[in-house]
Amino acid sequence: MATKTLYDKIIDAHTVRKLDDNDHILLYVDRTVLNEYTSPQAFSGLREAGRQVWNPSAALMVIDHVNSTAPHRTGKMPDAGGQMQADYFAENARDFGIELIDILDARQGIEHVVAPEQGLVLPGMVVAAGDSHTTAYGALGALGFGIGTSDIEHYLATQTLVYKRLKTMRIVIDGVPAVGITGKDIVMEVIRRIGADGATGFAVEFAGAAILNMSVESRMTICTMIVEAGARGAVIAADNKVLKYIEGRPRAPESHMWTAGCEAWLSLRSDPGALFDHEVVMDAAEVAPMVTWGTSPDQATTILDRIPDPINMSDPKKKAAIVRALDYMGLAPGLLMTEIKIDHAFIGSCTNSRIEDLRDAALVLKGRKVASGVRAIVVPGSTQVKRLAEAEGIHQVFIDAGFEWRQSGCSMCLAMNDDVLQPGNRCASSTNRNFEGRQGAGARTHLMSPAMVAAAAISGRLTDVRKLVREAS
Repeated sequence: MATKTLYDKIIDAHTVRKLDDNDHILLYVDRTVLNEYTSPQAFSGLREAGRQVWNPSAALMVIDHVNSTAPHRTGKMPDAGGQMQADYFAENARDFGIELIDILDARQGIEHVVAPEQGLVLPGMVVAAGDSHTTAYGALGALGFGIGTSDIEHYLATQTLVYKRLKTMRIVIDGVPAVGITGKDIVMEVIRRIGADGATGFAVEFAGAAILNMSVESRMTICTMIVEAGARGAVIAADNKVLKYIEGRPRAPESHMWTAGCEAWLSLRSDPGALFDHEVVMDAAEVAPMVTWGTSPDQATTILDRIPDPINMSDPKKKAAIVRALDYMGLAPGLLMTEIKIDHAFIGSCTNSRIEDLRDAALVLKGRKVASGVRAIVVPGSTQVKRLAEAEGIHQVFIDAGFEWRQSGCSMCLAMNDDVLQPGNRCASSTNRNFEGRQGAGARTHLMSPAMVAAAAISGRLTDVRKLVREAS
């Protein structure tokens, strides 16, 4: 028998049938998570066609994009448009019989944090949702990917999608990362090397010693952010760390089903000798703390480097992209990254808002203060993460340092609520995208790890977190 990749095994197990053009299949999808921003048109389509949801129990609805993250939570949205979306979301949940985690629910949070917390994502599953960062679930051995509104409607009505099989890419990361290097730094280095379109059309499998040694939460960061290289899916073979992460969660299997599941999940991996369409190999020991300087996640460099000069770029398209990015960012070629001053610092997003991320940042902040003139905000990824951080005393470290301790939600990752930067503001951010206007019209975003955001907040400029760690020791 021919060897198969993990991606191919999952797709084959979920193929209902091949379609007439032989290029597409009808793919069974195990679960979806719906948010108030990308789902309304899908539900409207169902209503207009007089259709019901085929399997309401396979969907979960979570409010996360438009809600306020103000320290004292109420059920009211910060603007009329957001309130209308939240109200229609609740109406759809009620009329179609889907479980809703609303803004006042003790489980509320960012959908890609909430679903794993509840044990809804299991190895070998296919999860499709109306958000590109659904790839996060690859860290649990599932195949996750984002879909559009028409696909959401099709899924809700049929539990299936018309799907075109992707090419496969394996990214092998071996070696041992240096102290202070996180999963965020590693995936940012991957994106810098392969480019913002380097994984376009691919399902990416991550492998290698550095990946195996990572926590599940770090793997989630990597699988979430590989979308920024164009990937349409991501997966990491499940191991005992994954099983330990899932076990005991509210929706996880129990008893004999758990035992049988573990046995099957640990055997679900790429065959030895399986062929991938493309492979990338990287040594984690070569990775330094990463920061973006431009308006695309691949426009990044190490914290000790300088901003590139477009005059040295031979490719006219890349040269023009650098010129435009530097103009928008208000930066000059040759400037040291450590000379860039900030006025905002943000820790949050589906990429970096889990308890591990908050712990990393708190270690840097302990006993220190946010620099004068910097507004610093931390938004836990879920209410459960917030409560755990408070139980550990992490929230007090943030507050004592001068950070605003907020409620959970997408927040300043995409500025769809009242957490919005003003034109010209410059933010050190643990988010996943630094596009023009992403955090507010005219706002300037520098992506980095939560620990690096903490270091920048303290220094008032982009800073090598390793320097602060050495000083503390």
